[in-house]
Amino acid sequence: MNATGWIILIVVVVVVIAIIVVIAMTAGRRRKLDADRHKAEELRVAARDDDLAAREREAKASRAEADAKEAEVEAERRRREAEAHASEARDARASVDEKLTRADQVDPDVRTDRSAERAAPAERTEQVADGERREPRHSEPRIDVGGPETANGGTDVPPPRPAR
Repeated sequence: MNATGWIILIVVVVVVIAIIVVIAMTAGRRRKLDADRHKAEELRVAARDDDLAAREREAKASRAEADAKEAEVEAERRRREAEAHASEARDARASVDEKLTRADQVDPDVRTDRSAERAAPAERTEQVADGERREPRHSEPRIDVGGPETANGGTDVPPPRPAR
């Protein structure tokens, strides 16, 4: 072969090698693009799954918040109900105390003079559970508290006055 034949052969070999390199690079890029597309699809699927899980968590949080608000409303309703019952109880206690005071005023065996009340002011009020102070049911001790054996023959009722 002459020199021109060798040059043409070398040029043809170089062109064939260049074509092979170009084809290999194109195929490599195509494989890389396909791999990137596949990876992107996997990421999208994972993102959809994560989005669904996030929405479920948000829904649970919303339900929990709604439950908490409902519990607050229920607690407020019960608090108001308790206040109403307490008010009714105070009214009932005041009514009972008023009736007992009237009964003590009517009862001839109960001392109700004002001088005895001034003599012992510490005994006139008693502490109630919620911190209020109120008058006791009987401001003064009853005369009949001595028990069955008293000084007048075993009864707790004073002896009758002698007739004139």
